[in-house]
Amino acid sequence: MIKMTVNKTLRRLLLIALVLALGLVFSPMGNKILDAIALTTADPTANPTANSSTDSTYEQRSNHSPDGIGKFYMGREIAQVMGHLGAGWLERPSREREERPQQLINSLTLKPTDVVADIGAGTGYFSFRMATLVPKGKVLAVDVQPEMIEILDSLKREKKLENVEPVLGTITNPNLPAASVDLAIMVDAYHEFDHPREMMTAIAQALKPNGRVVLVEYRGENPLVPIKPLHKMTQRQAKKELASVGLTWLETKDFLPQQHIMIFGKKA
Repeated sequence: MIKMTVNKTLRRLLLIALVLALGLVFSPMGNKILDAIALTTADPTANPTANSSTDSTYEQRSNHSPDGIGKFYMGREIAQVMGHLGAGWLERPSREREERPQQLINSLTLKPTDVVADIGAGTGYFSFRMATLVPKGKVLAVDVQPEMIEILDSLKREKKLENVEPVLGTITNPNLPAASVDLAIMVDAYHEFDHPREMMTAIAQALKPNGRVVLVEYRGENPLVPIKPLHKMTQRQAKKELASVGLTWLETKDFLPQQHIMIFGKKA
């Protein structure tokens, strides 16, 4: 029992050290490095059904992009997942300059009592920053990788932010209570969902009546954005996919250097 506890603690410390170390190693050209990380650090357990049979919602193809899992949804191939070994890239010092994440957070117009779900939270880069804006609410930091949940738990203790609640989801369900969330945000995550139809259906059910869904994705319409095509999305594709689960496009904000901020709400 003692050995197991020590091993778990050591594992957590190694993961945190990895976050800090890689955050210093990655160059300012982080956007280009993302492509390499997405392939070299993909966790095969993060997409356990990637090679299994799927129902009529999805199409499995043997001839597909090396950057994808061979599974297609509404004409789009699902991208490979950036695994927990790429956690340092999420915390790179150059991210604020490259992507302006604080401007994104400010644009969400969060209320102090809001409950926010950060889906695909990773290391909590956005979760912890949003938490300070919802002191009477909370941020549900959802991720499907137990390693990321360990990192979130450790950083939560370090930052002493009690209104961040790490949630271990699955590839089909974020494990959020029904009608509990004011805003669900996915930053560069949706295009990697193994089961986008099931996940978005569950997220829509978790929204309060006036809840919003925010997708932040690299602009698929712009070939000059230095990200591989499967890790970008067009507005047209995003609108089509979210409409299929009853979410209505409200607006798109394009003030970020490379990403769309696409906002959706529930249909009445």
